[in-house]
Amino acid sequence: MNQDDPKKCTALKLVRLGLVKKITLKQVHKNSILLNPMSDNILCKTDQKHLRSGLVVIDCSWKKGSDVFKNKFPGINRRLPILQAGNPTNYSKLFTLSSSEALAASLFITGNFQESELVLSKFKWGHTFFELNSEILDDYSNANTSEEIALIEKEYYQKFL
Repeated sequence: MNQDDPKKCTALKLVRLGLVKKITLKQVHKNSILLNPMSDNILCKTDQKHLRSGLVVIDCSWKKGSDVFKNKFPGINRRLPILQAGNPTNYSKLFTLSSSEALAASLFITGNFQESELVLSKFKWGHTFFELNSEILDDYSNANTSEEIALIEKEYYQKFL
């Protein structure tokens, strides 16, 4: 959505490296997973079957995200469970992952561990995301349903919810 500094935009870096493809909303397949932080449905392991159709990250500024995500988006809308950002701009903050962190978290939770690590290996701080979230990411990836993830989320972050 071209809302952030292009030099700091993790999604554009992944596009330049050929790891992801930039598409328009019209190109989103109806069976692809679309990450939407306003969705009531949490991404879980069983969503992996939809990844063949695509995994879509809307790259926008967190400051403008509430306006962006008021819209209805194509695809199967899922939100990520709570995680801490490892990027330098939002280090350790909840709910403020970069696009690359959201992509990596989605891949990890759905059991695509090598792909997840590959995405964040392209950033100097990528290991920090895994260090901050290693235990909870493991728990999320072992959960079988969104309901199980919601319980894990509540247990870990009860003081924030």
